[in-house]
Amino acid sequence: MASETDLVVIHEHPEWQKPLFAALENRGIAYAPFDVKHAAFSNVEGLRARVYFNQASPSAYVRGNTRAVPLALAYMRTLERLGARVLNGADVFALELSKSTQATLLRTMNIDTPWSITFNDVSALRAYANQIRWPAILKPDQGGSGARIHVVESLAEIESIFRADPAIWLPDNLFLLQEYLPHDPEQGIVRLEFLGGELLYAMRVKTHGRFNLCPSPVCNPDDGDGACEVPAVQVAAPPVEFYPYPDVPPEAVDTAARIVRAARLDVGGIEYLETPDGRRVFYDINANSNLRPSVAAAFGFDPFERVVDFLEGVLRSCLQVAPRA
Repeated sequence: MASETDLVVIHEHPEWQKPLFAALENRGIAYAPFDVKHAAFSNVEGLRARVYFNQASPSAYVRGNTRAVPLALAYMRTLERLGARVLNGADVFALELSKSTQATLLRTMNIDTPWSITFNDVSALRAYANQIRWPAILKPDQGGSGARIHVVESLAEIESIFRADPAIWLPDNLFLLQEYLPHDPEQGIVRLEFLGGELLYAMRVKTHGRFNLCPSPVCNPDDGDGACEVPAVQVAAPPVEFYPYPDVPPEAVDTAARIVRAARLDVGGIEYLETPDGRRVFYDINANSNLRPSVAAAFGFDPFERVVDFLEGVLRSCLQVAPRA
């Protein structure tokens, strides 16, 4: 069966994809979007393309697109069974969907990461009562856009949160109670973007107490209000600020690169923070990487052009290795 197109982009948030689609069109690459919000596939379909690029996000449920995530995961598993090259494929997406799995991966790699407990019933936390240090971070296993994250001071407060809103368990029915790590608000956290295993750029992010740190200008513009739904628990605060970080420590880059290799990320972001007592703590692995043009511009390039360079290279290698008639 001949390919219908060179590339299929699996996605859920069309606004996030506009810069990528524009760069693909400018380069003359034949591509087709596959929107997993309202989608279907059969078990007798052949492959539509040589390469598939997963851009689905765990935060789809925040935008009312809860069913996009399981369909994206099932579709990628099917594609891989059929022999397709899927960038940021099913295993990578499954890792992004699970903060608890990320925490275990980092711990087994001897990388400093927050101590955490994964639970599906608040009463089960009582077994760890003597080990918990307050305050702590309450966060969902399937994260995204800062949704459902709270800073909590006691088990009683956690019980109150779930009692007041039982729907907070949805969609994944799994939470983490995680070590709270203070950091200098003027330094913020650090996010390193990787492409094809190499550092694309690093940036510092001043959070101002917010949890929605999506780098896309659609969600956190340089000025004005974003288009993403920000969870109601967020405090009133100045907008999140993003700054290029050309002097990121080489040791931090090396550690992040190790994570990228272990997670088998084709494109992705790794986040860490530095505590006042000198810890460098890695805490988040992002397969859906919303690149920030203003930060990349400070390094002298358009990030989406770099992504298209990478995609072109993958397409060439697939054609050389396994061309389909």
